[in-house]
Amino acid sequence: MILTLTLNPAVDASTTIDRLVPEHKLRCETARYDPGGGGINVSKALLRLGAKSRAVFPVGGATGQWLEQLVAEQGIDYRAIPVAGWTRQSFVVLETSTRQQFRFGLPGPTWSAAEGEEVLNSLRAFSEPIDYLVVSGSLPPGLPPDYYAAIAQLAKERHIRLVLDTSGEPLKRAVQEGTFLLKPNLGELASLVGVEKLELEEVEEAARSVIEQGGCELMAVSLGPAGALLVTKENHREHRRGSFRVPAPTVKKQTTVGAGDSMVGGMVFALSQGHSYEEMLRLGVACGTAATMNPGTELFHKDDVERLLKWISR
Repeated sequence: MILTLTLNPAVDASTTIDRLVPEHKLRCETARYDPGGGGINVSKALLRLGAKSRAVFPVGGATGQWLEQLVAEQGIDYRAIPVAGWTRQSFVVLETSTRQQFRFGLPGPTWSAAEGEEVLNSLRAFSEPIDYLVVSGSLPPGLPPDYYAAIAQLAKERHIRLVLDTSGEPLKRAVQEGTFLLKPNLGELASLVGVEKLELEEVEEAARSVIEQGGCELMAVSLGPAGALLVTKENHREHRRGSFRVPAPTVKKQTTVGAGDSMVGGMVFALSQGHSYEEMLRLGVACGTAATMNPGTELFHKDDVERLLKWISR
């Protein structure tokens, strides 16, 4: 059982326009609408790779109903939890004359303490054993910064492997509780270890310091164009070297939307299939890179992933 949790989901709209001009009425091309938010994107990625998951997310208002419909149309098994505020929307515009992308994200509804507790109770109430719990994305307004830490504690009590992809104070608090797999980028890792920035040669030491303090068992650091670095405990039974880097293939990039979630989806898929950690990172990089090749909020195509994976693995 793979469970994904998205606390601040969105209806993602994407479109194109020749040029953004202030003070003018701008006529866009026909929009594409997708269910969005970290965990939902991970569930979409898993489905494209051939694995089932159950997506848990809140819904509110007419946009919440729309989101639920879009998730159902994707063929994803899900559980929607009602909240009072309306589900947010996000908007991505590609300026075709410059190939620049503009991303607009609304903050989402403000949650009550009772709504936050309802989600925790829903997780506690799952009768089926959960192998992986993937928590991805930002916290909605109203939830305390230690909310993901409470989920980490719950996962520890239930012997669930928690995969966490978030940032800021919620990430710091969750790391204090302990997780299974983290996927920070360079900026998020720097913040986690209390420095302004990290050079590439400093990444492994920084990641290892988090691991040695019990923050996670595995860390896959996204390095942007340089690929990704996996760091584990030294002499780990599945990875004796303790670190492994995968370069990113050079592709024609159209977007970065969903690339990180696609990487997480690829890694969790590989773990669920019993692959090694090195194979996990290769597939994650292939999925994340493939997602950048498609416009808007489309994520990746499986044939692109397979082609990139051959390049990475050679």
